[in-house]
Amino acid sequence: MPLKSSCSDQLKKTDQSLIALLSDRISLLATSEQPSLDEQLADVAPLLAQAGIPESVWASVVNSCHATLIPKSATNHVSYREITIIGGHGRMGRLFKEQLSLVGHNVSVLEHEDWEYADQLLNQAELVLVSVPIEHTVDVIKRAAKYLGPNTALCDITSVKTQPTQAMLEHHSGPVMGLHPMFGPNIKSFLGQKVVVCPGRNDDSFQWLLDFMKSKGGELIVCTPEEHDQMMVIIQATQHFCRFSLGVFLAQVKVDIKQSLTMSTPNYRQEIDIVKRLFSQNPNLCVDIMLATEERCNAISFLAKTYSRLARLVARKDRDALIQEFETTQSFFEEKTNAFLQPLSTTVQRDFKPQMHTNISI
Repeated sequence: MPLKSSCSDQLKKTDQSLIALLSDRISLLATSEQPSLDEQLADVAPLLAQAGIPESVWASVVNSCHATLIPKSATNHVSYREITIIGGHGRMGRLFKEQLSLVGHNVSVLEHEDWEYADQLLNQAELVLVSVPIEHTVDVIKRAAKYLGPNTALCDITSVKTQPTQAMLEHHSGPVMGLHPMFGPNIKSFLGQKVVVCPGRNDDSFQWLLDFMKSKGGELIVCTPEEHDQMMVIIQATQHFCRFSLGVFLAQVKVDIKQSLTMSTPNYRQEIDIVKRLFSQNPNLCVDIMLATEERCNAISFLAKTYSRLARLVARKDRDALIQEFETTQSFFEEKTNAFLQPLSTTVQRDFKPQMHTNISI
């Protein structure tokens, strides 16, 4: 019993110290310009690794501190909007409907069987948000534009931005913006999540929506549609292909995943978790992300050729050639990433530094 009591007393003292430090941390964030959530995570990554603390634990601390700084009155006096989500019964559509409805906006849904009511659902809407599969996005934009009022704000949330934004600008004379939420539909809030913003026309009409996402803890990244699509070739398409290929390989060779995890490294467990989440999604979503543009298909083809070239070196046991490939690539990463990429960084997007547009206040 004395040991238990001693442990309890030490735990209380430790908790008291943590609470005092958290109070100091929140106060510092409140009185100074906040670093981005990514920067707050990256700065201490080596310390976390040294202490054996999972980055997910620190991420929860950082996000929770940020949440305390969001004014509770941020949405108390909003002007409630009439919103229609095309594809609102899909998983991402449901997420946006839920988040917008929670703060009082009147959100309607238009699905493929509802087009007979399109004039009623679209004409009077202040915001129409297109949330449909990539291959249908442009056609849906063209169809919806016929029913929109001249002041209706039109945006999409697909993972390709150039073609949808061009279609919206061409077929709708009113406000236009492209959005790409850099997360899946399983999140509970925008806290700590990135949303790429591609301005189109009459950006001020979307300021309330951007303010809403930011007030909920979202991080907004502004760039052109072309910049977005160029980066997504690497950030999304090739990464999906890598993990898609790994999953297919593991299934083909019938790896005992459970046994492999018992003797795995943290990196392996993380990779298996990512692959598992990929294959828990709708297969159409994964495949459409890889096939969305010719640039993505070409990049994946080039990546596959790189795999084949390296595999031939392995088959020939060409040690010198493999070391040369390693050293060449090592030099590239030392030159390109050492200035800004911290060890054990928590996001693959930290190197995405697009041109910022100053006409949107975020």
